[in-house]
Amino acid sequence: MRRIAPLGLRTRLIAAFLLVAAITAVCTAALTYQKARNAILTQTQDTAVSTLRDQIEQEGMQLPMEQEELQSRVSDIAKRGKPHPWTIFGEYGTLRASSNISPTTSPLVTDALRRNVTVHPHGAFQRVEDRFGNPYLVVAMAAVFVHDGVREATGVVFYATMPLDAERATVKAMVDAAQQGAVPGLAIALIPALLAARSVLRPVRDMREAARQMGRGRLDTRIEVRGADELAGLARTFNETARALEQSVTELQEAEVRARRFAADVSHELRTPLAGMLAVTEVLDEDAEHFDPDTAKALRLISAETGKLAVLVEDLMEISRFDARAAELNLDVVDLAEAVRKTLERRHWDDGRVLVASDPAAEVRARLDPRRFDVILANLVGNALRHGSAPVRVTVRTGPGSDEDGERLLIEVADSGPGIAPEVLPHIFDRFFKADAARTRSAGSGLGLAISLENARLHGGTLRAANGPAGGAVFTLDMPLEARA
Repeated sequence: MRRIAPLGLRTRLIAAFLLVAAITAVCTAALTYQKARNAILTQTQDTAVSTLRDQIEQEGMQLPMEQEELQSRVSDIAKRGKPHPWTIFGEYGTLRASSNISPTTSPLVTDALRRNVTVHPHGAFQRVEDRFGNPYLVVAMAAVFVHDGVREATGVVFYATMPLDAERATVKAMVDAAQQGAVPGLAIALIPALLAARSVLRPVRDMREAARQMGRGRLDTRIEVRGADELAGLARTFNETARALEQSVTELQEAEVRARRFAADVSHELRTPLAGMLAVTEVLDEDAEHFDPDTAKALRLISAETGKLAVLVEDLMEISRFDARAAELNLDVVDLAEAVRKTLERRHWDDGRVLVASDPAAEVRARLDPRRFDVILANLVGNALRHGSAPVRVTVRTGPGSDEDGERLLIEVADSGPGIAPEVLPHIFDRFFKADAARTRSAGSGLGLAISLENARLHGGTLRAANGPAGGAVFTLDMPLEARA
């Protein structure tokens, strides 16, 4: 099922503004319609009731009343109907009369109205509809005579029926006017909605652009603060955060520069005395057999530790070159099969512990830095032997790259060990990182994989670490067949 893309903030703001405007217009129109309708009907009812009462009180009636007199009274009252022409029906006992001559009674006069008029001597009314749905006002008024201040019924009751078509037309015209004015009203409301959305979105756009600039490394980016509302407060908070972040990053960068300079300086200063120490320890190591066993063991230990220290110093100096962007490539066309064989022979790893795929390797040639390639492969194989287990498989092949990169050199180094723990994988190329925190001493300096990655990047490639499907760690070197210096 295709997911609908979420609406933008501008669209939602305008829609919310128009929705509020529409709800307000509808509510206002509904309340206005209700009040105006009630006012119109109330005015019509009051006018009709008071007029009918006045007309009946002005009629002089003699009781008992005959049919002709009842008919005469009905006709006289019907002629003076307000606010619209009336149809009058009169009832007196069994006598019935109508201003329309026939019929003498109306279905609009309900039994409920007849009961109400006997209870309310000042009159009663109802709004009803005929069988065609046309609205009518029906007013019932009893003729009374006053005796010693007491109103007494005469038994004569007059019913006035008046159509409310004019009132219904007036109300309908009001509804039509409200409906016709709704669309222009919403169109007019769109203008302040656009202005409001613009005023709200401008600081949001500024903040988005500022965040993008900070993401590109421009930590001196600031937002112009306008006004004193919540968005202005957010802009101030952003500026304060950016200022604090810039200060923290600057301090960290300065500390990192000092640390790198310190490591480079220390490595350089240690290199000269270490060269002399190595020369002495090599001589002592050769003559160790002439000493007693304890002394010979101590000499060999000193020789081994001095060698480790020399490797560490060389690694630190190499890392310092990468940090200073002073590392260079000395490119040459290399037969990969021969380069792999020489790397294994120099470290005495050609004793069966390392297996090399020989099918495509003999035909692969690449233009790269032989010394740096040797460092990469030696670090990967050495790491596999130390932390994995034999046999270690080295596979050299070429593979397709993007249209721009063309064929790529792909070298996989896979061991037969337990593999790399998932929590270790993201940090495997970090400097001085060791998977076992309790293993404070080891044959490695913790810089080998970091140096290998830097050398791969220097060639325009990369280095990836993963676990093989059958277990064991797999490192993949991916480089162009022709590196550029």
